[in-house]
Amino acid sequence: MSGRVRSGPGAPARLLGRIGLTDQITRQGLIAFLQAPRYEVLPTEEVEELVLVHVPKDITVTITASPRRGIEATIALAERLAAQGYQVVPHLSARLIRDHAQLSEILARVNALGRSEVFVIAGDAKEPAGDFGDSVSLLAAIDAEPHGLLQIGVTGYPERHSFIEDDLTIQAMWDKRRIATYIVSNLCFDPRIVKKWVGRVRRRGVELPIHIGLAGVTDPSKLLRVSTRIGIADSARFLRGHSNWFMRMVQPGGYDPERFAAGLLPDLAAPDRRVAGLHFFTFNEIEATERWRQETLARLLAA
Repeated sequence: MSGRVRSGPGAPARLLGRIGLTDQITRQGLIAFLQAPRYEVLPTEEVEELVLVHVPKDITVTITASPRRGIEATIALAERLAAQGYQVVPHLSARLIRDHAQLSEILARVNALGRSEVFVIAGDAKEPAGDFGDSVSLLAAIDAEPHGLLQIGVTGYPERHSFIEDDLTIQAMWDKRRIATYIVSNLCFDPRIVKKWVGRVRRRGVELPIHIGLAGVTDPSKLLRVSTRIGIADSARFLRGHSNWFMRMVQPGGYDPERFAAGLLPDLAAPDRRVAGLHFFTFNEIEATERWRQETLARLLAA
């Protein structure tokens, strides 16, 4: 009898049994995750060209806001990329917005982009520029406006926040759920922690869809240089909270995006977990991350 797998009605079932149902769910989940991710980019001088050259236009691009460059750099880059046909989501940093008048102007520019979506954060500025000291106050101000937004994202914290107590982050998420439409989890390198966090969020009754945040393919030395250029590595406050990012990436075998994403499955493929997809923190290593995504997708689809 031939050792080849025969075609016919029973062959897929036999093959599925050989591979294992869990492996099949993981593979299909990875394919779904990698087909429609989000790429977060930093508004540096070279990033526009990097996106235009390497990022397909069916990938959503989210644009951070930094104290050094200000909110204008974020909105202006969003406008230029939107004009090139990209679906863009600017980050609105509460601590970088002066007042309600500036907020109204920003929201008008965002709606002109066509997607009508923002991602709201408190921001890393040491002192607020004006009326908004945190993301909750900015969300409340947006809610009071005739804003026209269709989607509003907020941050969730699978791991302990470096500067905010756990009970405050939990309360803030509960407060945000009335206005926000989805959550993006902050960077974490342990899928077990992420899975437990998603479970806790759901048990607390927060049902917003969650995009899982993870690092892309990043060279640690380039990450440090990019961080310096946007003004975050200069802050001892930032380094104190995020130096472990560099260590995790430097260690041999310490981080692999495919291993991380596979570690989320099959648990987070369950419908009740309401995981909407993956949000890649690219740190502007866009070419390497997109090349890895394409190669990984091709391999998974060919399996």
